Amino acid sequence: MNRTAAVTRQTAETNIRVALNLDGTGQAKLASGIGFLDHMLDQIARHGLIDLDIACDGDLHIDGHHTVEDIGITLGQAFAQAMGDKKGIRRYGHAYVPLDEALSRVVVDFSGRPGLHMDVKFTSGSLGTLDTQLVYEFFQGFVNHALCTLHIDNLKGVNAHHQCETIFKAFARAVRAALELDPRSAGVIPSTKGSL
Repeated sequence: MNRTAAVTRQTAETNIRVALNLDGTGQAKLASGIGFLDHMLDQIARHGLIDLDIACDGDLHIDGHHTVEDIGITLGQAFAQAMGDKKGIRRYGHAYVPLDEALSRVVVDFSGRPGLHMDVKFTSGSLGTLDTQLVYEFFQGFVNHALCTLHIDNLKGVNAHHQCETIFKAFARAVRAALELDPRSAGVIPSTKGSL
């Protein structure tokens, strides 16, 4: 099974290319134009074992909103394409990830129904040039197009960098668990409906 995808998305605000391999080794080539976002996308690749190639030319002279949201959208589209009919996946995944004083929990269901429930109170308004409000916009764009239900909770944290990094690492680990192929359910769609 070849679970790869390549998606391009061009608007008046951003020009984005995403290529990925869900069964990769965690290799990443990232050029979003926002250094801290690249650092977070690298966590998705490394801890999700997803090969990820993302390039974006966005209207950063305005701010990072369109770039961050549109990368989330395009990444979600690539996930949906690479998953195909979802036969044989475990569907659900969860992870708790600590980093020093910070602890986050992420739970995902590749249900075919988009929903984001995020409880994170960042202790800083920015991380480098990334506005922390845009973390929500990234994940909202992702769930709308990957068609998954996603619960993100930062349970503890004083340092905003640590808060954000635990979120992205836990997301990567949860996604990796959910998209793993289950040898006991090979070729079976994990739903009583018969489709996801």
